[in-house]
Amino acid sequence: MSGHSKWSTIKRKKGAEDAKRGKIFTRLARDITLAARSGGGDENANPKLKLAIQKAKAANMPKDNIERAIKRGTGEIEGGEMEELVYEGYGPEGVAFIVEALTDNKNRTLAEIKHAFSKGGGNLASAGSVLWQFDQKGFIQLKGEGLDFEEVFMIAAEAGADDVVQEEGIIIVYTPRELFAAVEQALTEAGLAIEESGLRWIPQNEQEVSADAALKNMKLMERLEELDDVQSVSSNLAITDEAIAAFES
Repeated sequence: MSGHSKWSTIKRKKGAEDAKRGKIFTRLARDITLAARSGGGDENANPKLKLAIQKAKAANMPKDNIERAIKRGTGEIEGGEMEELVYEGYGPEGVAFIVEALTDNKNRTLAEIKHAFSKGGGNLASAGSVLWQFDQKGFIQLKGEGLDFEEVFMIAAEAGADDVVQEEGIIIVYTPRELFAAVEQALTEAGLAIEESGLRWIPQNEQEVSADAALKNMKLMERLEELDDVQSVSSNLAITDEAIAAFES
């Protein structure tokens, strides 16, 4: 899971830059809409919605935008029917990718993702050709500054977590799919601030490639994540310190 946590650290560092690009509001609104659609518009009775709203407020998203996103999710106002989709593909040197998207236009999303793979030296794959190499697990990212790792570990483990990883200012908790909600609730009740959470595809084994290919795959991940419709990108790339240095330079 180290590659997944290292990529989360890189993304966190780039958060301010993403906000400047203006794309963050689009994604936050879609997260709110999806949460409201699946669990209702009352944030006190819908933990996913509450977290999505907290993230939107932290990014200074206007209150009106938040309220419109909730109403789209509950059907109170018109909005394109949102659909969750999963795409599979390969990057340079056969690195496996899973791309999760939320869209109101499947044709647009498919074209954008296909173009991103092509531009990044990869290609889309047929359904099922990649998925078998991954397990779906709960993913919970906490602000690591000032936290006692051992305390977080104990809380998470007692609630059923699989693993807890500390990486440069963040702590990531991985859980079995069926225990995700229980672990998230235990961490929240303990007063811990959750930055990001959801179900993620975690590779069963990481794939080592050349330094040049690793850099190309990281750039492909970034290109995919910059697409408005994309919610998350997972890969089995083994991210090395050398590749990180090249990517950040």
